[in-house]
Amino acid sequence: MNTGATHAQAGVDGGVFAAVDIGASSGRVILGRIGDKGSTGEHAVELETVHRFPNGVVELDGGLRWDFDALFAEVLTGLAAAARAAGERGETITSIGIDTWAVDYGLVTTAGQLTAQPYSYRDDRSRAAVAPVHQKLDPARLYGTTGLQFLQFNTIYQLATEPDLEGLQALLIPDLIAFLLTGVRRTESTNASTTGLFDAVAGEWATEFLTALGLPKDVFPPLIEPGETVGTLLPDIAARTGLAHATKVVAVGSHDTASAVAAVPAVTSEGSEENFAYISSGTWSLVGLELKHPVLTEASRTANFTNERGVDGTIRYLRNMGGLWLLSECQRTWTAEGFTPDLPKLLSAAAALPPGGPQINPDDSYFIAPDNMPDRIRGAVRHTGDILPDDPAAITRCIMDSLAAGYARTLAEAERLSDRTVNVVHIVGGGSQNKLLCQLTADAIGKRVIAGPVEATALGNILIQARAAGKVSGGLADLRRLAAASAGLRTFTPQQLSRL
Repeated sequence: MNTGATHAQAGVDGGVFAAVDIGASSGRVILGRIGDKGSTGEHAVELETVHRFPNGVVELDGGLRWDFDALFAEVLTGLAAAARAAGERGETITSIGIDTWAVDYGLVTTAGQLTAQPYSYRDDRSRAAVAPVHQKLDPARLYGTTGLQFLQFNTIYQLATEPDLEGLQALLIPDLIAFLLTGVRRTESTNASTTGLFDAVAGEWATEFLTALGLPKDVFPPLIEPGETVGTLLPDIAARTGLAHATKVVAVGSHDTASAVAAVPAVTSEGSEENFAYISSGTWSLVGLELKHPVLTEASRTANFTNERGVDGTIRYLRNMGGLWLLSECQRTWTAEGFTPDLPKLLSAAAALPPGGPQINPDDSYFIAPDNMPDRIRGAVRHTGDILPDDPAAITRCIMDSLAAGYARTLAEAERLSDRTVNVVHIVGGGSQNKLLCQLTADAIGKRVIAGPVEATALGNILIQARAAGKVSGGLADLRRLAAASAGLRTFTPQQLSRL
């Protein structure tokens, strides 16, 4: 996929990079090329997906887990495909960057062995750990240090369920992949900030919390920042993939949202940076603002906003909301029942329905685990005293209306709590392709919505690698100018649903 030409005010000088970009339902290995486009002298950021693979939770050993062995095998297959694709063009891959979802981890022995397949955040085991953790650490104190939104599956609660961590280290999923590629153990800071054990102001581990919970102080490896080198490929990994042993693994915003936000194309036509909000729309929706400092007030805690670390020490002030998982799970159920909906037709049918239909709370923990999602959505509507027909288009419209309304509420609260006013909302990720969702969001928020890039996470991942290699220079504003010039964007203005 060619993402288009850039005008490279950030100083571009070529390079080929591999992004390992894994979400909760699928993964990709994507090659990114930054170089001269040709006789015009323009520069281009080109993304080429060389390998796609499914991902998902499995029931294993009494819980919902990730099949990490299969996942890592797919990563190696993808890197081998990247090496072949680059080789066919006479190119050498400079580095590899890895991003995934947050909070989950694998436990690794001192000898480097994974003790078991990692639990998924969708497993319910951590629910019982919340109260014991809060007995040792007051929630207000936790928030005042970490600034982290309360979610029952945060790493702090997951770790509290582990019977014995002596001699083990917890490697967050992207760090675990990097370790298996390089033999080097590090914890990338944007993902560390999602654990509930990271000091949002100091930018380091909150060791007093580890002590209070009886966790080893070295339960996590040392921190590393986006742009720093983790290591180079182990000899056997190089041999299996066809990549050079000297190929670097570079830390990026390993929490996929951190890389996505780095690629939000928030620049005006004059080239200055916009005052923007973002919605990273995929399996989950991450809705918020980029700030210089965390908001650690009691009002922010009560509103359940999170302060996660972004690239270049920024703060992603956001709320983690329900997302398109609701629709994908409905599709899975309908397919199992013998009806495989065509998604564009389904969304068109949903768009044709009149506004003002029933809504649900997409953030309700009732929707976290996989199950018969259409029945659960209809049951949630009944609980409000309304009725939702057993019709895919009606259920789809309910999901879209509910997400858009949730986005509007969340952004209004984010502006109030941070004392900021934004003038544009950027939707990136898979949801940016959903015209119905984008238009409903513009209508609900009452502000212009710019959709794209779809591959914001991979684009941000690659731009961070490119800057680390000296192929791109400048700060986040410079990266965003490249992202804006590289992406096909679409603008939605309020109250134009009829034009879909």
